[in-house]
Amino acid sequence: MYQAQTHGVRVTAVPKFMEAESSPPQGRYFWAYSIEIANLSTQTVQLLTRHWLITDGHGEVHEVRGDGVVGRQPVLRPGESFSYTSGCPLATPDGSMRGFYAMLGENGEIFDVEVPLFPLDSPHVKKVLH
Repeated sequence: MYQAQTHGVRVTAVPKFMEAESSPPQGRYFWAYSIEIANLSTQTVQLLTRHWLITDGHGEVHEVRGDGVVGRQPVLRPGESFSYTSGCPLATPDGSMRGFYAMLGENGEIFDVEVPLFPLDSPHVKKVLH
């Protein structure tokens, strides 16, 4: 479990390698990740957009931007949370994800909330001890 808190909004990420969705001989690896967004602040907030930075095992960074998450732009009152699961394919057996959600506060301010860096590790990665 990986967590970050920004402006009173906590984001928790839990990645899981999906062997059944992957095909290592074809260079396809797939992860599901579950996200929980918890509003610990005193104001109502709405998630507007997402911005992901996905780094593969070769160090190449792929950017993904879009409105909301899983087709939603949830509104969270103080104390409420929103959870969803999505997926990430890679051509390498390892990588990482991190990002930001643009949130709109009830005061009209738009601010970024950090999504913590989390690893995308599969059992197909060759571990090297240093």
